Amino acid sequence: MANSGRIGNLTAILDSFRRDQERSVTPPLRSFGRWMRRQLPTGLYARSLLIIIIPMILLQSVVAAVFMERHWQMVTQRLSMAVTRDIAGIIDIIETYPQDADYSEIIRIAREKLNLNISIEPYGDLPPPRAKPFFSILDGILSDEISDQIRRPFWLDTLGDSSLIEIRIQLDDKILRVLARRSQAYASNTHIFLLWMIGTSLVLIGISILFLRGQIRPILSLAKAAESFGKGQKPDDFLPRGADEVRRAGLAFILMRERIERQIEQRTTMLSGVSHDLRTVLTRFKLQLALAGDNPDLQNMNEDVQDMQTMLEGYMAFARGETEEDVGNLSLNEVFERLEADFSLHGKELSYAIDGDDSILVRPNAFTRLVTNLASNARRYANKLRIEAKHGTKWLTVTFDDDGPGIPENARDDVFKPFFRLDSARNLDDSGTGLGLAIVRDIARSHGGNVTLGDSPLGGLRATIRIPA
Repeated sequence: MANSGRIGNLTAILDSFRRDQERSVTPPLRSFGRWMRRQLPTGLYARSLLIIIIPMILLQSVVAAVFMERHWQMVTQRLSMAVTRDIAGIIDIIETYPQDADYSEIIRIAREKLNLNISIEPYGDLPPPRAKPFFSILDGILSDEISDQIRRPFWLDTLGDSSLIEIRIQLDDKILRVLARRSQAYASNTHIFLLWMIGTSLVLIGISILFLRGQIRPILSLAKAAESFGKGQKPDDFLPRGADEVRRAGLAFILMRERIERQIEQRTTMLSGVSHDLRTVLTRFKLQLALAGDNPDLQNMNEDVQDMQTMLEGYMAFARGETEEDVGNLSLNEVFERLEADFSLHGKELSYAIDGDDSILVRPNAFTRLVTNLASNARRYANKLRIEAKHGTKWLTVTFDDDGPGIPENARDDVFKPFFRLDSARNLDDSGTGLGLAIVRDIARSHGGNVTLGDSPLGGLRATIRIPA
C-alpha cells in the first residue's frame, strides 16, 4: 500500500510537471507541433526511412550549396577571366598594330592559338540587351569580367542550349564579334558531381530500405502474433527473429502467452473437477427425490435442486469463457435471421442491417452466444430491437438499440461485474446468478474487443460490440 501511495504521488507530480511544460510553450508552437505530428507518418518503417533520408538530404543540400558557392563559382570565374583576357589581348593587337584589310591574320591567330572564332564587322549599334535569367552564373560572372577588363560597350548572349556563347564588343570604328565554346568560360562538368551525389544517395537509400525491411519484419510478426493471441487465436508459427532487443521482446511474449495458457488450463481443469463433483452430488439428490415419489412436500426441494443445477451451469460457462473453441467463419445474416424468428415467435419486432462483409472470423459458438444473450435480454424487457452491424477493414461494430427500460447510467459499469444483479432494471441471466453481462463482456474481450452500454435513440438501452475484424 505504501508503494502504491508513492507511485500515485510520483504520477501526480509528473502530470503536474507535464501540464506546466505544456503551458510554458507558446500556443503557435504547440499548434505547429500538433500539425507536424498529423503530417508525419505513424508507422515505424516510414519513420525510420525519414530518419535516414532527411539527414541525407540536408547534408547533400549543404554540400551542394557549398560546392556551387565555392568551387563551381570559382572555376567559372577563372575560366571567364581567361576568355576575357584573351579577348582583351585581341582588341589591343587590333588597335595597336596595323592589320590586313580582311583581318585574316588576327582571325587565324585567334582561331588556332586561342580557340576563338572572331569576325570584324562594320560599326553600328549593338542589339538590345537580353533579359537575364533567374539563375545564370556564367551570365553574371562573364559580364562583370568584360566590364572590369575591357570597359567598352558589349552585348552578351549565353542563353539557350547551344555549346557556343556570343560576345559583341563595340570598338571605336568597328564591332568585334567573338564566338567561344561555353566550356571555355563555364564549369560545364558540374552535373557529373551532382549525378554522382544523387546516384550514390539513391543506392544508399535502397540499401537502407532493404536492411530496414529486414529489421522491421520481426517487429510486425510480433505485433501480429500479439494481436492474434488477443483475439483468442494461437499463432503457433511465431519465432523470435531480428535484433537482440526484438528477440528478447518476442521471447518475453512467448513466455507470457505460455503462462496465460497454463493459468487458463489450470482454471478450466479445476472448475471441471469441481463441476463433476457437484454434479455427482446433485445427481444423488435428484435420484433420492425421484425415489421419494410425488410428494408435494418435496416440490420446493426439487426446485432448489434445479436452481442449483442452473446456477452451476452458469458458473461453468463464465469460468470456461468458450476459450477452448477454435476460430472459424460465421455468417452474421444467419445469426440475425434466427434471432428475428425467435422475436417473431414471442410477438416482438426485430430489424437488422449489415454494412460490409457478412462473413466474420470469430469463435462461432462464443460469438453467437454473445449476440444471442444481448438480443434475448432486449426481447425480455423491450418490444422492439434494431441491430446494425458494420464490418470495416479493421473493426466489426454491432449495435443493439431497444425501447425497453434501459439501465441507469451510474450502474452501467457495475453490471459487468460478476454476481452483480439489478433488481429494478434488467438482468441477462434467468438463473439470477448475476453473470449475464460478465459473460458477454468476457466473450467480447477474449476476441480482443469490448462491450459498452449507452442510451438508445429508441428510448431504451444501446449495447455496442466492437471487436477487431
